[in-house]
Amino acid sequence: MKALIQRVTKASVWVEGEEVGRIDRGILLFLAVVAGDGEDECRKMVRKVAGLRIFPDEQDRMNRSVADIDGELLVVSQFTLAADLKKGYRPSFGRAEQPQAAEAMCHSFCQQLAALGLPVAQGRFGADMQVSLINDGPVTFWLDFPPQS
Repeated sequence: MKALIQRVTKASVWVEGEEVGRIDRGILLFLAVVAGDGEDECRKMVRKVAGLRIFPDEQDRMNRSVADIDGELLVVSQFTLAADLKKGYRPSFGRAEQPQAAEAMCHSFCQQLAALGLPVAQGRFGADMQVSLINDGPVTFWLDFPPQS
């Protein structure tokens, strides 16, 4: 699994002119499921995301998690994060999981976050989505499970 994580003051996702997900302060997370990913990678990603201390404390140090600040998450599936750009100029998406399995894994990811008591909004899997955000910082992180060298 791959995730692009952005600390935001607000974010929303739209499909065909309809807002399908919105959060205020929290994390906008773009999620890609890579071929071969399973529940083990999903659980590890959930634990890492839920525990990431990327929000400022009283000394303005990154020392608080999304739960610590009563924040929210907006999860947007984005298979393009699994692209291979090593050869040529056209991305190859051969490493991305098949849509049906990827959708199930994205759903499991969101369910596991919600089971931890975190408010989770979502985009719409497979849809053409427009995402708006205000990145706070800016603070952006790249996360892989398993870690890529």
